[in-house]
Amino acid sequence: MHNPMDFRGTVVLVTGGGKGVGRGISQRFLDCGAEVVICGREAPEHLPSSAGRNAWFVACDLRDVEQSQHLIDTVIERYGRLDVLINNAGGAPNAVAASASPRFSEAIIRLNLLAPLNLCQQANRVMQPQAEGGVIINIASVSAVRSSPGTAAYGAAKAGLLSLTRSLAVEWAPKVRVNAITAGLILTEHAALHYGDQDGIARVAAGIALQRLATPGDIGDTCLYLASTLACYVSGADLLVHGGGERPAFLNAAQPQS
Repeated sequence: MHNPMDFRGTVVLVTGGGKGVGRGISQRFLDCGAEVVICGREAPEHLPSSAGRNAWFVACDLRDVEQSQHLIDTVIERYGRLDVLINNAGGAPNAVAASASPRFSEAIIRLNLLAPLNLCQQANRVMQPQAEGGVIINIASVSAVRSSPGTAAYGAAKAGLLSLTRSLAVEWAPKVRVNAITAGLILTEHAALHYGDQDGIARVAAGIALQRLATPGDIGDTCLYLASTLACYVSGADLLVHGGGERPAFLNAAQPQS
């Protein structure tokens, strides 16, 4: 009986796959036997690996459409196919919307919306002729579905990514399935920049229904599902992976916690 989590012979491209959430995703696919390609502007100090097999790193600034096309061409040259694209690379530093420069906002939208769009198009051209088609997974954020003070352009870009996912799922069916993951608060090596010290992280975690932040592996597990045959009828979906969500602020205001 076929194991739907056996990805041997499958080629998976994870953008930003050398650190943080991307590394967790890469690790999951490596553990399940996939050939994993990761990209970024700089190579990670240590490549994700499993059972003596390493991810393959390709240097790429995804904001440059020619570099992203070269990335896809390089993958095809080496493997002859591309089965799964995971648009994970993104992010934004904190910036107050009232004073953020137009150049800053444009850069954030370019990285978090236009770069994934370009790479989706490039991957689709490869996947459509393949007998098995392909799968595209866009990593979005709860910033897309709630207010995002301090990262307004980022939230707007991620909201656009969710809309893009739904449209591409219709345009590119039935050969290519396109889905999104709306990720909640995640414990990565950069968590302190957003949530403070360990006490701050603990307070943030206490406000989440499942009482913890997500791990990169939690997002990786969801990617495994969406890329597998278990999700063969799932396309155009937005999976909330946020631990039940954050406790509404009005509850704390109305019922102070002792």
